[in-house]
Amino acid sequence: MSTRLKCIFSLYRTHIMTRQRLKVGEGKISGYVAIFLSILSLLAILCFKFPEYLTTPDFRAVYTEEIVEKLLMFAILASFVFALLSFLLSNNKKYSVIALILCTLAIVLGGFEVQGRSVEKVSWSLGLDWLILDLFLMALIFVPIELAFPKNTKQTKFHPEWRTDLIYFAISHLFIQIFGVLTKRPAEAFFGWMDLRTLNEWVQGLPFVLELFLALLLTDVFQYWAHRIFHSHNYLWRFHAVHHSTQNMDWLAGSRTHFVDIFFTRSMSFVPLYIMGFSTLTFNVYVVFIAIHAVLIHANTRINFGFLKYLITTPQYHHWHHCQDPTYYGKNFAVVFPFIDYIFGTYYLPGNTWPEGTGLTETAFPKGFMRQLVYPFKANPFKSKLDPSEQSDR
Repeated sequence: MSTRLKCIFSLYRTHIMTRQRLKVGEGKISGYVAIFLSILSLLAILCFKFPEYLTTPDFRAVYTEEIVEKLLMFAILASFVFALLSFLLSNNKKYSVIALILCTLAIVLGGFEVQGRSVEKVSWSLGLDWLILDLFLMALIFVPIELAFPKNTKQTKFHPEWRTDLIYFAISHLFIQIFGVLTKRPAEAFFGWMDLRTLNEWVQGLPFVLELFLALLLTDVFQYWAHRIFHSHNYLWRFHAVHHSTQNMDWLAGSRTHFVDIFFTRSMSFVPLYIMGFSTLTFNVYVVFIAIHAVLIHANTRINFGFLKYLITTPQYHHWHHCQDPTYYGKNFAVVFPFIDYIFGTYYLPGNTWPEGTGLTETAFPKGFMRQLVYPFKANPFKSKLDPSEQSDR
C-alpha cells in the first residue's frame, strides 16, 4: 500500500473514531426511535392500502392480519411516547417534532383504522412487508445489544456509511421475490428432471431437530465452497470485496452484498434445499434462523458466547474473516458451523482476541451504493496493489 493511501486511511479512521456514541439520557436515542417507528408505521399503512404490489405472497402466509394491525397500532403509540420523552430530555427538539409530525400523518392516513383484506394475485410485487417486519425485529434485538455490549466502544450508530448499508438492506428485502426466483432457477435447471419424492419423504420423516440440523449443515457446506470460490477467484473477489469493504461492523453490515454475490451464493445454498425437499416448517425456521444469525455475526458486540463459539459461528469468529489484514481473508468461510472450516484447513480463532480493525486497506474502495454496484465491473482495483501470488489466494 502506498504511503499516501495509508495516510488517507489513517485520517479516515481517526475521523470515524472522533464521532460520539449515543448515550442514554440525552434524548437522542428516544428521538431516533420515535422517527424510526413512525416511518415504519407510514410504510405499513401503504402495505395495507396496496397489498397486491407491496407485499409478497409467501411472506403473507407467515403472519396474520390481526397481528400486523396490532403491531401498527403499537408502533404509532410507541412513537408518540418516545417523541415526548425526547422532547423532555433533549435540548434539540428537532427529532421529537419530526416524529410527532410523522405520527400525526400516520393517524390521518388511517393508522388506527386499517384492516387487512383479500389480495388479488398479480405477476410481481415488492417485499415491503418483509422489509418492515425484518427491519423492526432486527433493530429491536440488536440495537440494544450493541448499545449495552459494544465491541468497538467508539463506533457510533450513525457512522459515515450507515445509509449505504441501509440501502443494501432495503433493496435485498424489497426485491426478495425476484432474488428468490432467480436463485432457484439454477437448482431447478440441474435437478428438476429427477424424481426426488422418495428422498423428500425420507427427509420430512426425520425428527424436526435432526431435519433442521441437516438443512443447516448441507447449506453451510455448499455456502462454504461458494464463499471460498469468491475469495480464491480474482475476478469474483471484486464482487465479494463489496461485502468486505465496510470498516464499521454492525447489525446492518451483513446486508452489504453485491447482487452478483447474492445470486451465486444463494443459488448454491438453494441446491441442497431443493434436492432434499425439507418440510415447510423446517424451511421457515431455517430462514428465520439464518436471517437473525447473519445479523448477529456482523454485529458490533463483544459477547463471546463462551464454549458455544466453538460450535457455532459468532461475531468474534466472523470479524476475523473481515479483518483488515489480508492474511486472514482466507479464514473462517463457514456461515454457521466452525468445524467445517476446521475440516478444510481454514479455521482461525485465537482465544478471546479480536482483530484490530475490519475492511479493505489494499485499495481505496468507493463509497455509496451505486458506485459499489458498478465498481467491480471495471478494471481490477487490486491488481496494482498485490503480487500475482496474493491475487489468487484470498
